[in-house]
Amino acid sequence: MRFGKAEDISAIDFSLPNDVPSTKRVLSNVLNSLYSTNVGCGHWGKNYLHNFYPKGTKDELAYYSTQFNSIELNASFYKNYEPEQYKKWYDRTEKNFKFFPKIYQGISHFRRLNNVEDYINNFLLSVAALENKLGTIFLQLREDFTTAKFDLLKSFIENWPIDLPLAIEFRNATWYTDKDNHERIFDLCEKKDISIIFTDSAGRRDLLHMRLSNSKPFIRFIGANHKSDYERIDDWAKRISKWIDDGVSEIAFFVHQNEEMESPRLANYFSQQLSYYQTQIK
Repeated sequence: MRFGKAEDISAIDFSLPNDVPSTKRVLSNVLNSLYSTNVGCGHWGKNYLHNFYPKGTKDELAYYSTQFNSIELNASFYKNYEPEQYKKWYDRTEKNFKFFPKIYQGISHFRRLNNVEDYINNFLLSVAALENKLGTIFLQLREDFTTAKFDLLKSFIENWPIDLPLAIEFRNATWYTDKDNHERIFDLCEKKDISIIFTDSAGRRDLLHMRLSNSKPFIRFIGANHKSDYERIDDWAKRISKWIDDGVSEIAFFVHQNEEMESPRLANYFSQQLSYYQTQIK
């Protein structure tokens, strides 16, 4: 993933900001003490996951689903697939596997949420074929989608089906620097139980907001192909362990790299470290 790539990371402060005070309040409203963890990568193709598949692997997705319990489905961003394709993916994966589809770019990037009702209905009709394997759907907004478009996003959120979990990724910093609209969007997402994605990349530290809008944190971790990736993973495992202790109900953690070399290894490392820090807390 090229987004957030920094040519020189030597001077970057990778430490995670402190939690926003509202985090404890958000998590205190969670009634269920159980939680689920979804960990994976952003792709399953051999061209992305180098040296991940055993020699002779014929069905990459089927094998991937034996190693991870979820996938950040970026394929749905680039093409508006028919339900039949989602059903094929469903049939090729393990029983408890989850797909987290990214909303089609025709909705988010080409039309920029303008007059997209029919497009959304078609998209949702297609992903419904994933049935019980459908995880959180996520909307990635363009980098030039600023708080000036608040009313458009508000309308999109208010018309979103209440029974389908949604997460939103902002790529424009005004959603965090514009204080009034920052409060408005977080209050709305908290009310509607929508996750605001944590985007952790080397070159866009301004997007790492560290404010939970519900009990289901969704993290997109973008490694820099550097040894610091593992230290950053450690910090996330520690922070999420604390959130779990405070009442998190579901975690989505998806690993990318600027050059996809070790994403599976980093994802596995996160799972191991999360288990380790949970043991330490208990």
